[in-house]
Amino acid sequence: MVFLRGLSISRLRSPVDLKSQLEEMIPEQQDRLKKLKSQHGTVPVGNITVDMVLGGMRGMTGLLWETSLLDAEEGIRFRGMSIPECQKVLPAAQPGGEPLPEGLLWLLLTGKVPSKEQVDALSKELASRAAVPDYVYKAINALPSTAHPMTQFASGVMALQVESEFQKTYEEGAVHKSKFWESTFEDALNLIARVPVVASYVYRRMFKDGSIIPLDDSLDYGANFSHMLGFDSPQMKELMRLYVTIHSDHEGGNVSAHAGHLEVLLWIKSVVAECGENISKEHLKDYVWKTLNSGKVVPGYGHGVLRKTDPRYVCQREFALKHLPDDPLFQLVSKLYEVVPPILTELGKVKNPWPNVDAHSGVLLNYYGLTEAKYYTVLFGVSRSLGICSQLIWDRALGLPLERPKSVNMDWLDKFMSISR
Repeated sequence: MVFLRGLSISRLRSPVDLKSQLEEMIPEQQDRLKKLKSQHGTVPVGNITVDMVLGGMRGMTGLLWETSLLDAEEGIRFRGMSIPECQKVLPAAQPGGEPLPEGLLWLLLTGKVPSKEQVDALSKELASRAAVPDYVYKAINALPSTAHPMTQFASGVMALQVESEFQKTYEEGAVHKSKFWESTFEDALNLIARVPVVASYVYRRMFKDGSIIPLDDSLDYGANFSHMLGFDSPQMKELMRLYVTIHSDHEGGNVSAHAGHLEVLLWIKSVVAECGENISKEHLKDYVWKTLNSGKVVPGYGHGVLRKTDPRYVCQREFALKHLPDDPLFQLVSKLYEVVPPILTELGKVKNPWPNVDAHSGVLLNYYGLTEAKYYTVLFGVSRSLGICSQLIWDRALGLPLERPKSVNMDWLDKFMSISR
């Protein structure tokens, strides 16, 4: 057993495969959900204010999402485990290295820390599922190569639906809905396996003259993605393992697409263009105030829930300190870390003046040669497939309904307020 701050997590040693683990767990969790609903269904879990209605439902508790939970002090927790805890116990490609995304996928689905043997087996299974049909490439090729990378990526992902096992099962009508999770499991692993192939095809089509690099089934998930993009340095492969892992899930109600990666890198480059790489902290303070006084924000700072530095920022900073401490852009990011929070605190308009994950990701990718900033949201899409697909399997297993929140207009709010008075 692995014990982490009161949390007991089984470290599996058996050769049992991932699907078998789920088959054992699901009946118990189905019963647990039934008891919650029957015994506590009418218990309120919070109050809804007008600010929440007008503010994108921020802070409103209204979804069940098993795979991750955001802690205001410690950041995202994957099945109860913080990012530093995941870095300590999840298997890595090499001793002391970054967690393998396959290990996190196992954790998201089961709540258990897998052995290295199980992670290696899952890597091989994903590689065996990674073949992308030709019609997917044709769907992408129907778009101009100048189309936004997310448009091309989304088109490819939608084309993958043609081989959906869930669709076949649903149309046949011979399977009870409590077993829908089984075909969803097949679809989820197929999608997770194939999105790096589709994403790298889009990248090579747009930025490398269409020269495609095939999958190497001897590599793990993160290393293969890096390889297919065209980056084979050991450090870039490590970065991709870390990137996919920390971006894999972030609760279920946040639909942001992390365009912040792009915004932050462009803003940092604008600092360099105007002030040079060796800008002093005093000069940097002036530039930050100039940005704020012009009505703009400093991208990469602040978070809707967190009230301290995002642990995803911290682990990327630690990676940079280890691998690229002398990089000018990283040194600028470090100076911003010292300069920006005190200024935002002095300004008094933000609850959290500390950097979030977006404040660092672009600089690391840029250092290793992935400089095409508008592609960064595709990297995020590949990463988030792990969390979304894991939760989708549990959605099917637990029979969760479609979300149907009630919407109102301002007339309704005005009338409600007049009655409330």
